[in-house]
Amino acid sequence: MSLAEGKIQGMHLKTAKPILTPRQLELLKTVASLKASRGYSPTIGELAAEAGISRSTTFEHISKLRKKGLLWSCAGKARSLEPSEPALRLLKQLGQECSNSSYKQPAGVPLVGRVAAGLPIEAVENKEFLSLKNYFANSDDVFALEVSGDSMVDDDIRNGDYVICRKSPIAENGQLVVAILDEKDATLKRFYRQKDNARLQPANNDYAPIYTDNCRIEAVVIGLVRRL
Repeated sequence: MSLAEGKIQGMHLKTAKPILTPRQLELLKTVASLKASRGYSPTIGELAAEAGISRSTTFEHISKLRKKGLLWSCAGKARSLEPSEPALRLLKQLGQECSNSSYKQPAGVPLVGRVAAGLPIEAVENKEFLSLKNYFANSDDVFALEVSGDSMVDDDIRNGDYVICRKSPIAENGQLVVAILDEKDATLKRFYRQKDNARLQPANNDYAPIYTDNCRIEAVVIGLVRRL
């Protein structure tokens, strides 16, 4: 095999387009996307979590992408995965092809069935996608916030969770809200209307309630997303 032929091993000779499985393409896109957005490369563990597969399976796919010349890395460094120039050209080409296509990939996470948390149930595979938009409506009024802190742990809202919120200037007593204090500080608490002020109630005995007469309701919480 000549040097030129060796450089395109694993590709169609006429198109020089790599032969990739859907999973390999997904991982390649993830590496490029995370590198571009964060400025540093993901680890194998992070890629496995993103793809919802095991670390060993992820490592096998990454090894194949290296052999195809689409990824390179430095031995012994956890965050050294980099898409190669051919990989970046390929992703750009695929992005242009997708934008010119009328087909749209279903948005969301594949919902393939149910799993028993009590008695075993029959495993039935579905062909659906679980989308936040399906559950919380496709609206500019709906947004997500990452939770920082542990003041709501007794409501099972933990540090690092994501709360799904709907913009609203009002709230019912006892609703979980995002409130703005003194027009600058945002907090996640349960809202209670008092006679002369408002009480923002934490769900952790280590924190005291906040009593305020300068509170603005920004949104009410309508859902929670947690990555295990």
